[in-house]
Amino acid sequence: MLVVGCGGNGSAIAAGLPYLHQALLVYGHPEGLHVTLLDPDVVSPTNCVRQPFSMSEIGLYKSIVLANRLNLFWGLDWQGIPESLDPRRKLDGVDIVVGCVDTRAARGAIAKCAEDWSEVDYWLDLGNNADSGQFVLGEPLNGRNRRHRLRLRTISELFPEVIQKELDAGGLPSCSAAEALERQEPFVNPILANHALALLARLFRYGVISYHGGFVGLSSLGGVQALRIDPKCWKRLRRIHKRTPVVPA
Repeated sequence: MLVVGCGGNGSAIAAGLPYLHQALLVYGHPEGLHVTLLDPDVVSPTNCVRQPFSMSEIGLYKSIVLANRLNLFWGLDWQGIPESLDPRRKLDGVDIVVGCVDTRAARGAIAKCAEDWSEVDYWLDLGNNADSGQFVLGEPLNGRNRRHRLRLRTISELFPEVIQKELDAGGLPSCSAAEALERQEPFVNPILANHALALLARLFRYGVISYHGGFVGLSSLGGVQALRIDPKCWKRLRRIHKRTPVVPA
């Protein structure tokens, strides 16, 4: 498994993956998960507000900090690589890509790596705004996943605008803790990550799922809408977003 991005969503996903690894071992899987964390960014003071980093880790690479922490605590041998995803990179040996990026350019790189000649089985994408977000598990159209009516559509197929890099706002990172909290609610990332991890857990345990994503809102209780595995639903989503584009983060 490759996790691209170790910020708010990526760090929350990384923290939950050892539990999924342990569950797989209990279910009888011979090896569980092997995870690689990919992110070129270093820890900044602002990251210490709503991401699981401490002041003593400022200036260190996020991917390496998280990998070392998980390995020490859980006795794992996972890897952290302080690099961006090269769109020309061949993802050899990667079954699942988890995208936790916050730009369309980065999502486009994931799409390019996971589609066409790739043999990636699944692409799980997470994205959020201030108090809402979405997670979508898709089967990229590639050498492994052929055209089929019920092939799980990816985030870029349902919402093509998420990989149009010209739509990136180009904003700078938050320069203060107050601004960071103003731009995002403090618990949106772990809530979104837990829903995504629960979906993976059901897929791994039962081999079938009744939904392949969802839209999560924190502004009210019960604010989760499932993304059904239904070609009619997928067509309706694309039609709606052509008329009134609502771009997920």
